[in-house]
Amino acid sequence: MSDRALGAVSVAVAGAMAWAAMGYTPPVSYEPVGPKSFPLLLASLMAGAGVWLLIKPSLSKASWHGTPWKSIGLAALAVLAYSLLFEKLGFPVATTLMALPIGVAFGGSWKKSLLGGSLLGLFGFFLFDKVLDVVLPTGVLSWLLGGR
Repeated sequence: MSDRALGAVSVAVAGAMAWAAMGYTPPVSYEPVGPKSFPLLLASLMAGAGVWLLIKPSLSKASWHGTPWKSIGLAALAVLAYSLLFEKLGFPVATTLMALPIGVAFGGSWKKSLLGGSLLGLFGFFLFDKVLDVVLPTGVLSWLLGGR
């Protein structure tokens, strides 16, 4: 039952996020994608995941008593640290450092979590910066990219 409740909340939050993003219009067109594309993409992914939780058959009768609160707390702290260090460290490094404790908290090894976080940070940076032409902070890696 908790899966379906989370799914319903996810769909509702995604709808609110999409509605709020529709009003994002820049005074000057400074990026080809625009400021509302990213929140709309996230809202659609969130809504899709929420619908999946609503319609999928539950494989177990999970309850709140079996919830891994320590893992959820560690993930929440990692995301908080990510938001605070994002500009200073830059997207690739901050994303790697966020993915590491989250991967370990949910059963991954340190080596696999570090590798996955590094690939996520570098691939995500390449995708946004080079393919979508969305400027992301490089942080400590700016010296590798020519002082950008």
